[in-house]
Amino acid sequence: MNRLIKSMILGVGALALSAAASFAEYPERPIGVAVSYGAGGATDFQARIVTMVAGNEDMLGQPIYIVNKPGAGGRVGWNWFATEAEADGYTMSAYNIPHFIAQSIKGGVRYSADSFEPIANWGADPAVVVVGKDSQFNTIQEMVDYAKANPGKVTLSGAGLFVGHHIAALQLEKATGAKFAYIPTKGGGAAAMKAVIAGDVLGGINNLSDAFRAREAGNVKILAVADLQRNDFLPDVPTLQEAGYDVDNSSVNFRGLMVKKGTPQAVIDKLAEQVPKMFAHARVAKRMKAGGSPMHIMTRDEVKAMWAKREVTLKELLAGL
Repeated sequence: MNRLIKSMILGVGALALSAAASFAEYPERPIGVAVSYGAGGATDFQARIVTMVAGNEDMLGQPIYIVNKPGAGGRVGWNWFATEAEADGYTMSAYNIPHFIAQSIKGGVRYSADSFEPIANWGADPAVVVVGKDSQFNTIQEMVDYAKANPGKVTLSGAGLFVGHHIAALQLEKATGAKFAYIPTKGGGAAAMKAVIAGDVLGGINNLSDAFRAREAGNVKILAVADLQRNDFLPDVPTLQEAGYDVDNSSVNFRGLMVKKGTPQAVIDKLAEQVPKMFAHARVAKRMKAGGSPMHIMTRDEVKAMWAKREVTLKELLAGL
């Protein structure tokens, strides 16, 4: 009996050492990152930049590739990730806050903040109010005044329901007393911006980074930023608070990488150590700046605290809206 027990103990120990060695070698093959929005939008655009040096030997030593799973304002991709993806570290997902937390609060999805483990945050992208280059509106005040005189006639495109764009639209309505017609578009921020440029809507609420590139191309005017201070990329554009409207930074889009709950802790630890370094790489910073994409790097512990704080804020905010 003693020999049997000893043999079992040795066997368990060998398995544990084998598993530890396996995780120490992670990653041994390329890693996929699911993006819950379409190609060309801000999340997709930025995810491709911030992962571009993953294959460097001093980073993860394996390349990262992007898999787009768009639909329903991110719901399709995050539902898939929470219920079907493997919890092995070889499939990660980009997260968008407040998007997936707000959606889980409102219900009808199969995920919550408890479904995922954050790894690191790469950016914070404020929502902005945009109009086409030939729009009759040159200031946010002109748009609001028109909306008050014509309830429901100001159509605003956005990336989906209960994403940062939608939250900013709801806050703007509450702050101004005006009635806007928010139109969630299929295809995320890229499709929402195309709707503004094409004149399918009178305006839109979109990511600063998408709007920055569209303005650089001469396609839109940016009327206001939904944040607490002006952004360095748009120093000439006032905040909604500066314009006299009580809209805070609750809609600011935090982006980063996460894994599925149940991923081995050794894998999480490896990613949490290396991914922030990847985000901070000089080549990444240069490309992000050129694309008008604000960076805000946070470690795993900082992201966990941010998620928890945003969940409390969003529960209060959405109840009030």
